[in-house]
Amino acid sequence: MSILITGGSGFIGSHLADHLLDESNDKILVLDDFSTGDAGNLDHLDTDRVEVRDGDIRDAETVRETVGDADAVYHLAAAVGVQNIVENPLNSLKTNLEGTENVLEAAAEDRTPVFLASSSEVYGKSEDVPFSESDDAVYGPTTTTRWGYATAKATDEFLALAYADERDLPVVIGRYFNIVGPRQTGQYGMVIPTFVEQALAGEDLTVYGDGTQTRSFTHVADAVELTHELLENEDAHGEIFNVGAPDPTSINDLADRAIELTDSDSEITHVPFEKVYGEDFEEPDQREPDVTKLRETLGWTPEADLDRILTDVIDERTSEEVVAE
Repeated sequence: MSILITGGSGFIGSHLADHLLDESNDKILVLDDFSTGDAGNLDHLDTDRVEVRDGDIRDAETVRETVGDADAVYHLAAAVGVQNIVENPLNSLKTNLEGTENVLEAAAEDRTPVFLASSSEVYGKSEDVPFSESDDAVYGPTTTTRWGYATAKATDEFLALAYADERDLPVVIGRYFNIVGPRQTGQYGMVIPTFVEQALAGEDLTVYGDGTQTRSFTHVADAVELTHELLENEDAHGEIFNVGAPDPTSINDLADRAIELTDSDSEITHVPFEKVYGEDFEEPDQREPDVTKLRETLGWTPEADLDRILTDVIDERTSEEVVAE
């Protein structure tokens, strides 16, 4: 079989490629334009089972040809990162909306199974935690750029479910909750790689807001295993699942733990959100998944193991420093 990963050079996509190579005999086909991904994330895959194609998911013909060569699709390509989304809203909307429609339309031709990577952002600023897949979403005004990403991912879900209903397309939707681990970049505002790099450099850790906001962090190794199992499980087709670990952590506590595990002398500095993202920026206070549905379907859920995540990221960054020297 040939398995397509759109956005396969990205953080989650490259880990998914690792997992699929380890767990199957399938050929891996990667489609990526390397706008936010990194070709270096695939350099370690010294195998003839991997083919990388340079292409944009907004190009319908490229997507149609590539999906036509696949027996299953993991659609991970997207515009990601709060900073990226706020600074480039049009590119974010077009990538997430046009790209997903192209993938679903191409997959529908042969009913090729699709895993659609969605986001906890679809819950918006709801305070009804933990979030269940059937909960209402609460968004801010359209003048607040951040909610464009949330509504685009929600529209992607509507599209996927419509293709499942009207075109009998096998689709699984996974709402990722702060997937983190090695290879993740802090370039677009991702908090853990940013904190680790600042702590290792002895710099102040920059916490946006008062730091009391909480997030649920999930190790990428767990996330890609769940992603694979969901698409393989026919009972999951046509359904939406939270993909994440419960037990949220405040950003202040995360910063403290990063300092402790790096044995750093860094301090914590708080910076108002509006100073970084503008006056109209809104940040949800809480993000916590209800994983009941995931557990009932697959029989397991990831554990919230912040030390494991931080240690893996620290080890990666320190080994890079050694190589660079």
